[in-house]
Amino acid sequence: MATGMTLFVRTVIARAYPRMIGAYREKSWVFFDTFLPLLMVSAYVFFYRAMQAPEEYIGLVVVGGAMTAYWLNVLWSMSSQLYWDKDAGNLALYIQAPGSMMAILLGMALGGLVMTTTRAAAIVLAGMFLFGVQFSLAHLGLLILVFTVTMAALYGMGMLLASLFLLYGREAWHMSALLQEPIYLVSGFYFPVNQLGFWVATAASLVPLTLGLDAMRQLLFPQNPTFGFVSVTLEFWILVGLAVVFIAAARFALVYMEGLAKREGRITERRR
Repeated sequence: MATGMTLFVRTVIARAYPRMIGAYREKSWVFFDTFLPLLMVSAYVFFYRAMQAPEEYIGLVVVGGAMTAYWLNVLWSMSSQLYWDKDAGNLALYIQAPGSMMAILLGMALGGLVMTTTRAAAIVLAGMFLFGVQFSLAHLGLLILVFTVTMAALYGMGMLLASLFLLYGREAWHMSALLQEPIYLVSGFYFPVNQLGFWVATAASLVPLTLGLDAMRQLLFPQNPTFGFVSVTLEFWILVGLAVVFIAAARFALVYMEGLAKREGRITERRR
């Protein structure tokens, strides 16, 4: 039987596979997940153009709209996933399986990235061909690095929330719904986050997408430096720190949850 890193990798692949394949078996999901999000982006584009805002603001909207796909994937396909698996009867199987919970959640994340990236790419392409947005790729290597670190921190946060939602209550669905719109606002999905003021933007930086989105905008639209909250270099290293903290905290919470389930036969803090 596979052990160690071999078991970890096989668990990731096994859990990612059904999400990668299943996302394209229901054709209506592909349509709704790629076309309908364009409506919100289009609304903000027309709003800025009606205000005669600089064209760079159209680019901000397009990038922000693309990144909402990743936030929704974390919120609904990661944070609430263990709660839904518990209701479906799969959680007990996950805990009994030899593979680690972190590998299972990582597989979910990687599998969900396929459909999520399709949606994000559709929004970016629409921005380019329908709205004439021009991106600067002068710092492509740094852009890819910032995106990768942002995803690591964001999905680390998703793993942590998955275990916390399960451990501390049954209202995971409501918590996910509660967090969705406020994050749109404080993370600056459709406007520069520095417009919220320094302290509000600093507090919002606890969500990795805030700094990741701001850094990517600065790299994609260097012609307008007023968009930036702080320097890209500083944002990158803060994102590295957030990734380490969230992944370590997620590992601790998942190990605690597994131990609680095996030791006491329950997976919440509340005794029933």
